Amino acid sequence: MTVPHPLPTASPTARPTARQATHPAVLLAAGLALVAVLALLGLGMGAEGWQAPWQAWGDAGQRAIVWDIRAPRTLGAFLVGALLGLGGAVAQGLFRNPLAEPHLLGSASGAGLSMALALAVGGAWGCLPGGDVGGDAATVASSLGGRLSLTALAFFGALGGVALTLALARGATQTMRLLLAGVVVGVVLGALTQWLMLSSAEAWRAMQAFMLGNTALLGWDACALMAAVWVITLPLALALSRVLDALALGEDTARSLGVPLGLARAVLVGVLAAATAAAVAQAGLVAFVGLAAPHLVRGLSGGRHRVLLWAASAMGGVLMLVSDVLARGLLPPQELPVGVLTAVLGGVYLLVLLHRRPA
Repeated sequence: MTVPHPLPTASPTARPTARQATHPAVLLAAGLALVAVLALLGLGMGAEGWQAPWQAWGDAGQRAIVWDIRAPRTLGAFLVGALLGLGGAVAQGLFRNPLAEPHLLGSASGAGLSMALALAVGGAWGCLPGGDVGGDAATVASSLGGRLSLTALAFFGALGGVALTLALARGATQTMRLLLAGVVVGVVLGALTQWLMLSSAEAWRAMQAFMLGNTALLGWDACALMAAVWVITLPLALALSRVLDALALGEDTARSLGVPLGLARAVLVGVLAAATAAAVAQAGLVAFVGLAAPHLVRGLSGGRHRVLLWAASAMGGVLMLVSDVLARGLLPPQELPVGVLTAVLGGVYLLVLLHRRPA
């Protein structure tokens, strides 16, 4: 009878000389304090700059703006980042690649294609920020029901992109095949999206809000959906954290330790797909958050996925909150696309990381 070995807790990018992990309680306390400060900034940031949110409670109109617009937008921005940060940590552990990111399996391209179909065929560009509302069809489309329909289309389109990747890769048993299939699906579906957008100038103008990322239309319904997905996917990922630690040593080693790679990969791909689909469906294509968030906390977590997963999720929420506040506050009353800011901030960080890393 063979005695099973305990699963290791290594990280795919952890080095033997890396510093010890910061205590999880310290990380949690620091994260909560930072989120509280950023949430306060988000609640008070308006078209005329920042104003203390408690000053608005004396006026019913201002109170409605804070509670019905800024509060769900702030919470929604955090949840978008939290889902993308979780997806990035899972993707990097699953593919054993520090450059893996949540959109790798075709979820973003699938969501983009479904949105393009709705906009080009149905003329529903009034549902998106930047779209023109004119005529009865656009009026109907710009209603809450129209926005929810587009959100559902984006969500199922994202899941469809992942399903197509899994079909081309013949399941989740081979990591390299799955990775290459995701790249192919992303390129092909992205090309189809661009081709559809050429048929309508109005649809193309509205689609830009989705392509650049936008948090302006996040409401309480979007927050409820993303919170539900986060509450489901984060515990699932944490339950498989030691599987990710074992995968860091290589598939052969993980298999010899008794890890059920087929089932574990399937569940991890499901977590990655659901988290990314929920975020993309609500805020569009937000770049670099899922890629940069795990890197920012990897040294503090000591490379252990049990800490890294929730820390990367929290850091993703922080990055999105920072980007959302800057998007509203840099050029008031004009708002910048939040996806542009995340791309700039994430790109600068990765360049600094590349410069500091020894050759």
